Amino acid sequence: MIEIHSVTIDAADPYELASWWSTATGLPLGEGDQPGDDEVMLRTERDPYFLFIRVPEGKTVKNRLHLDVNGTAGRTRDEEVERLLELGATVHADLRRPDGTGWVTMLDPEGNEFCVCRSQAERES
Repeated sequence: MIEIHSVTIDAADPYELASWWSTATGLPLGEGDQPGDDEVMLRTERDPYFLFIRVPEGKTVKNRLHLDVNGTAGRTRDEEVERLLELGATVHADLRRPDGTGWVTMLDPEGNEFCVCRSQAERES
């Protein structure tokens, strides 16, 4: 048996990307993390946490692993997509269906894919 300690995300600028995800998720940066650091953490209440590490190469292909997220604070999937667009994400693929199901694949500022799914309330209705 293993425990997942962290989810590690390659980045050209770990502090900038972690800061973007901090704003998007509300998770705080690691204590003492600052611009120019090669490793920057997003703290969670318990493991796994998110670790952004500097790598020399840029992203060139589709992620083999990605995050699926949904809105909190009463926001719907569509409201969350709009909020993330305002923060600087872009839409990669809009897979919403007329019946309200589906998701939106978005890209963070460094091009990493993540999917915005319906909120729990939307799934229950």
